[in-house]
Amino acid sequence: MNILFSPQKLDDLTLSNRIVIPPMCQYSAKDGKASDWHHIHYGQLACSGAGLLLVEATAVTPQGRITAHDLGLWSDETADAMIPVLRTIRTYSAMPVGVQLGHSGRKGSSEVPWKGGKQRPSTSAGGWRTEAPSALACEPDDEKPLALNAEGIKHIVSAFAAAAERAARIGFDLVEIHSAHGYLLHQFLSPLSNTRTDDYGGSLENRMRLTLEVFEAVRAVFPAGKPVTVRISATDWIENGWNVKDSIVLAHALKARGCAAIHVSSGGLTPAQNIVLGPGYQVPFAAQIKEATGLPTIAVGLITEALQAESILRAGLADMVAIGRGMLYDPRWGWRAAAALGAQVTAPPMYWRAAPHGVKNLFAPPKE
Repeated sequence: MNILFSPQKLDDLTLSNRIVIPPMCQYSAKDGKASDWHHIHYGQLACSGAGLLLVEATAVTPQGRITAHDLGLWSDETADAMIPVLRTIRTYSAMPVGVQLGHSGRKGSSEVPWKGGKQRPSTSAGGWRTEAPSALACEPDDEKPLALNAEGIKHIVSAFAAAAERAARIGFDLVEIHSAHGYLLHQFLSPLSNTRTDDYGGSLENRMRLTLEVFEAVRAVFPAGKPVTVRISATDWIENGWNVKDSIVLAHALKARGCAAIHVSSGGLTPAQNIVLGPGYQVPFAAQIKEATGLPTIAVGLITEALQAESILRAGLADMVAIGRGMLYDPRWGWRAAAALGAQVTAPPMYWRAAPHGVKNLFAPPKE
């Protein structure tokens, strides 16, 4: 019996297997609204055989976008534009769909990656002045962000809650809060980007305050029984930055507040980071947090093969594995993993004849 294709329960939501498609920005929205691309992209991923699909980082305010082409949930109009995408997915797939809510902070006002990804000045077309815990730029050539005042922080918390209410209204099964990769909440967590001297800076308790306030606000408005999870960068990969010990303290605090799972990534705060890449290079961080807190963890990062994913789960290093770039390259990754492990996946009946010769019972009929 394999573990990868065994169920995983998150609050009242049961995933059919432990494969998670993590949020991956598509930079293809118009004024925060989903486009035809999102129908194509999420439609194919919903047929991948994974247990959970997480929609890309979705901005809670226009100023919180990474680029001018990010998805948003800052208004009813942006929320309504996502309804047809979800309807299409659910017509052909029973896969649960969650959304990651985020704010870019000082890493906003950027060009799309395939055009270089550099920050656009606030004076340029399509650019805006970013905001952050402190007036410290991420890249040397970036414009300094505005340091958020107390009123601005309250607005951020309210914006996350309002976006979560919209996510519930249009039928998302799960909300993930983005507190990783050098974006706003991570910026508050790290002493490298947070030099405040008020209640949101200085001590670890103070630097965690905004992430915890956002979680509490989201959890309060998202329906009971539907999971709220958090994605973190377990380390900044630089001396004197945010680290695994800090992440464990944060995970304990999130667990006490009802967090359903923690999605463990790393890095993204500073170009000075020194990341040591290798297969499953972030899995040890997930393992340490899982062991210390008992909180269900999602491991991610250069997990590319079915047997590798299975071995991570079998060793108890994580509860779920996220397959990102691998799913972009091969949107049938889940099918291949099931075939390799002798498991079953659900798929639209139009695809059942795709089972490789000699592989029996690969596709399970969808549950009525």
